[in-house]
Amino acid sequence: MKKERLEHKIAEVEPGSIAEELELAPGDFVLSVNGQEIEDVFDYHYLINEEYLTVQVRKENGEEWELEIEKEFEEDLGITFENSLMDEYRSCRNHCIFCFIDQMPKGMRDTLYFKDDDSRLSFLQGNYVTLTNMSDHDIDRIIRYHLEPINISFHTTNPSLRCEMLRNRFAGDIFPKVRRMADAGIEMNGQIVLCRGINDGEDLNASIQELTGYLPQLRSVSVVPVGLTKFRDGLYPLEAFTSEDACKVIDCIENWQKKIYRDYGLHFIHASDEWYVLAGRDFPEEDRYDGYLQLENGVGMMRLLVEEVGEALCEETEVMEKKEAGVPEAFQDENPREVSIATGMLAGPYIRRLCDRIRGQHPNITCHVYEIRNDFFGEQITVAGLLTGTDLLAQLVDRPLGEELLLPCSMLRSGERVFLDDICVEDLEKSLSVPIRIVESDGRDFVSAVVGK
Repeated sequence: MKKERLEHKIAEVEPGSIAEELELAPGDFVLSVNGQEIEDVFDYHYLINEEYLTVQVRKENGEEWELEIEKEFEEDLGITFENSLMDEYRSCRNHCIFCFIDQMPKGMRDTLYFKDDDSRLSFLQGNYVTLTNMSDHDIDRIIRYHLEPINISFHTTNPSLRCEMLRNRFAGDIFPKVRRMADAGIEMNGQIVLCRGINDGEDLNASIQELTGYLPQLRSVSVVPVGLTKFRDGLYPLEAFTSEDACKVIDCIENWQKKIYRDYGLHFIHASDEWYVLAGRDFPEEDRYDGYLQLENGVGMMRLLVEEVGEALCEETEVMEKKEAGVPEAFQDENPREVSIATGMLAGPYIRRLCDRIRGQHPNITCHVYEIRNDFFGEQITVAGLLTGTDLLAQLVDRPLGEELLLPCSMLRSGERVFLDDICVEDLEKSLSVPIRIVESDGRDFVSAVVGK
């Protein structure tokens, strides 16, 4: 049987790029680079790095061109493909006892139910993968192309327990693959979703110990508590962690941090912010986060925000002093401003403290901070990123909102102004009769939004 020819459709061509100069256009197909067919995005990014290229394309009208290209090493051609992976997305083969997607209500948009487990998304977007659907061929290409970092969901290093947690009889077979990547110098990050009474306690301690065996290529491992929604009928019976549990998890992690730092000069294992909030403890100092390698997993987000807000306020003061504006009197002359902020129950108290800190420098600002209860998914879900437009509307209507409502960008679909329940920002603005300002995660943007710059 004849092998199907691999071809990849161009969606966009960047203005002023090499591709535009060569008269490539949306609708054209890239067939090969330097005589090699392109399996997926891994191949493409590796092959086009070269200074001298021969690229075969098929124009939309059916003509085939062979283009000879001379460029700078690693210079991009300026092509965006119709499929960003240049291949089919790989779905998850596991049936994890803690899977968040299994805990979602029916009737949401289809994309929210897709379970990806694709190592290419780990490289491109930072997604975490279980490695259970990766072949030796996939590992070979990661090593050959030196694609890094690869982000891995470990959960436990006990092979039999991993099979039980992921409900996949092959889930315990990943560790030779991890060893191959570590021996080849591939940088990795890891995560452990902790489930009460299952992979915590002695198993967590043993997992941390075994994962240190992949240092320094395994740069960091985060420990996050399982997220439990109210839609768990018929699912594995999982329990929420208590404050006492959180203290034990933090103590275990911080004891290991001390040992590992002495040997490697980094802290390696990190507790997500939720543990410190649940335990009622202060967040670690900035140096303990090793450069914030695990921000996407909620590790150090609040510490970073606190530090950035402090830096932004100091910079404001320095600018005013250079203008000889009479600090702090200059801030007292500002026009009054009233704003509101909506966030999750987790971050609410800390956002309120930051607003008080900003008001210490800008006394004419009134800032209402509203902690939104997650009625949609259940009260145990406390992060801002899983709040919906429905809950925002229900809990903010008839509340003082001031001249602007500030919302964190984590509430919205990436690159869009739509909440998880498909309510648009514009619709929420109309319903609440207030302009909404989306605030980026950077502390400077937060200060600017509060003070109205």
